[in-house]
Amino acid sequence: MTAREYDLIVIGAGPVGENVADRARAGGLSVAIVESELVGGECSFWACIPSKALLRPGAAVRAARAVDGAKQAVTGDLDVAAVLRRRDTFVHEWDDTSQVDWLIDIGADLVRGHGRITGERAVEVTGADGSVTSLVALHAVAVCTGSAALLPDIPGLADAAAWTSREATGAREIPPSLAIIGGGVVACEMATAFSDLGASVTVLARSGLLGGLEPFAGDLVTAALRERGVDVRTGVSPAEVRRDGAGDVVLTLDDGSEVRAAEVLVATGRVPRTGDLGLDSIDIAPGTWLDVDDTLRVRGTDWLYAVGDSNHRALLTHQGKYQARAAGDVIAARANGTATDAAPWGAHAATADHDAVPQVVFTDPEVAAVGLTADRARERGLEVRVVDYDLGAVSGASEYADDYRGGARMVVDESRGVLVGATLVGPDVAELLHAATVAIVGEVPIGRLWHAVPAYPTISEVWLRLLEAYGRPTPS
Repeated sequence: MTAREYDLIVIGAGPVGENVADRARAGGLSVAIVESELVGGECSFWACIPSKALLRPGAAVRAARAVDGAKQAVTGDLDVAAVLRRRDTFVHEWDDTSQVDWLIDIGADLVRGHGRITGERAVEVTGADGSVTSLVALHAVAVCTGSAALLPDIPGLADAAAWTSREATGAREIPPSLAIIGGGVVACEMATAFSDLGASVTVLARSGLLGGLEPFAGDLVTAALRERGVDVRTGVSPAEVRRDGAGDVVLTLDDGSEVRAAEVLVATGRVPRTGDLGLDSIDIAPGTWLDVDDTLRVRGTDWLYAVGDSNHRALLTHQGKYQARAAGDVIAARANGTATDAAPWGAHAATADHDAVPQVVFTDPEVAAVGLTADRARERGLEVRVVDYDLGAVSGASEYADDYRGGARMVVDESRGVLVGATLVGPDVAELLHAATVAIVGEVPIGRLWHAVPAYPTISEVWLRLLEAYGRPTPS
């Protein structure tokens, strides 16, 4: 069997793989992209897109009910069937035709099936019918296989038909009750969505919610969930899980109590989808996160790249796409011989994954954060000053909702006089985040930020209030 040759082989056709392929094609390379499921990947069909479609209707109703004069017009509950139909349109009924057409338009070849590395620059693809296609990369192979839900080793969990985020975002009907194991982003977002859609929700978190963010963010989200009837239990973990005779899930907790629910969702983290990738053929342990440099090349190789979740730098779609643009440019530059000693990456490297990662948690209130938390900044040895402000005290917030509740924090590196972190919590704060991201990435001095005047009356005025609380720097 003759192998098909390409400059670049991309394994995984999610948003990350698509962007690697697009940039490499723009650089003149021939590209094959391998996909065993749907082109468009996890984000398009089982994560970012459907989850936000499920969350928005509840947020819209609460926004209307937060304003006197509007709340009187909202007299009913969500139409669950309509919410699910709208979600289905966002994922195109789990049909990837439009994504495939886009790959064709950019000139990449799609190879359907499961790809495995069989040696240096060699990939075999096994199709659903058992057919095998051999591919050879003249320059590079990019692993863009993403991550999968971690299933913790809890007795009985494997036999309980537990949901992961995929089953939750793709639910065809809303169960009467849902137990969620975990306290991270997926757990909080799905607790929000399913409680909005009528389920009785219990969250079981070993520690507080949203532990990787500023503590006040988790506290505000916890309070809001409890106000809406969600049973948030912290400091407990399931010791055993089973289905009873009626089909309900019974979770025995480590404090001896029990929780019963129609379904259980596991949201305890992610694992790399590298277990069945053939990594052992090139002396890399299967199932591991792949260690890369800032050009996304796997350390110890000159041809293998890992982009997106598989390298564990930042498990977020927008960061994966950012990496993908850098990797595609790098691969093309190296293949075309335009990389130099002065710029060995040829174009640009991915550096924003270190200290300037923006993230939004689409709970209600929303959480928007970028950069370092105060604790992490101190761990880095920075000279930290923290400034907090009540977001509900901003004039624009009172226009937005009659009882706007939220908070804002900026973390300043005093030695340089620049922001290194910012967190905002409140309804619709996501659209405020990019201003903080630009300030952090651009290392804009605090003194210059005084001249970035926010419009009045908007919630963006919080930046002025934070600066006033900080105090005007002394002119040098």
